Amino acid sequence: MIPKEIFQKIRRIQIRSSHQVDELLAGSWNSAFRGRGIEFEEVRPYQIGDDVRSIDWNVTARSDQPFVKLFREEREMSVILLVDMSRSVEFGTVSQTKRELIAELGATIAMSATRNNDKIGLTLFTDEIEKAIPPRKGSRHVLRIIRELLYCQPVGTGTSIRNAVEHLNRTCKRRSVVFLVSDFFDSGFESVLKVARRRHDIVPITVSDPGERALPKVGLVRLRDSETGEQVLVDTSSRKNRKQFSELFARKEEQRLTMFRRLQMEPIQLTTGEDIVDPLRRYFHAREQR
Repeated sequence: MIPKEIFQKIRRIQIRSSHQVDELLAGSWNSAFRGRGIEFEEVRPYQIGDDVRSIDWNVTARSDQPFVKLFREEREMSVILLVDMSRSVEFGTVSQTKRELIAELGATIAMSATRNNDKIGLTLFTDEIEKAIPPRKGSRHVLRIIRELLYCQPVGTGTSIRNAVEHLNRTCKRRSVVFLVSDFFDSGFESVLKVARRRHDIVPITVSDPGERALPKVGLVRLRDSETGEQVLVDTSSRKNRKQFSELFARKEEQRLTMFRRLQMEPIQLTTGEDIVDPLRRYFHAREQR
């Protein structure tokens, strides 16, 4: 039985996300992901009027006559939320934490998928797989996803995107749209992500907080790594220290964007305290144009 106060919070985020779906995503969902729900069915001999781009050259070479590939459109699409629940997403210096932002985002995506009769699944990870919910339909299923995003108590503290993507590769055999949501405070996962994108349509979504980009000038502070527990004393009154802090974040961000470009992925970048609608709108409209 869900406690009343928890149910009320779930209900609030459901209502807020519902408005965002009405405002933004429902009309663009199918257009943005058009052509992803296509599966190969069979080959048949070429007929006059067939598109030459559909010729299967391997079969044609073996049979000495042209054959074309036939495809069928799937009636539904599977969407997977692959979500980082490590300790670092509990951080927030404005009106919300990164985890609260992730919950709002996940609810919006889940409701968009459900309204378009698509299945939605959820995998939560830290440095291990915390929970995996298979793709299903229905409003009750969406409520479960929102509840897990808000109130799952992870066992792990660190981040292993490699483990999460390897789990996806093992368990998700059907081509899916995968929203990989994380602050990406991790490395060494590019090779498995490259393998996964051959089968799935992977959309990276990075979440950050303004406090990670710049140090406030407040004198001596003790900073603690939320995932490792390591602590360091920093003099924030030093302009040099503040500059080095900002440059380090900018350098890591640029390295991450360079990696996504190599993988031909276009990330969505979200920041706590800011509306998620505009970044999503820009991304969806860009996909529609393509």
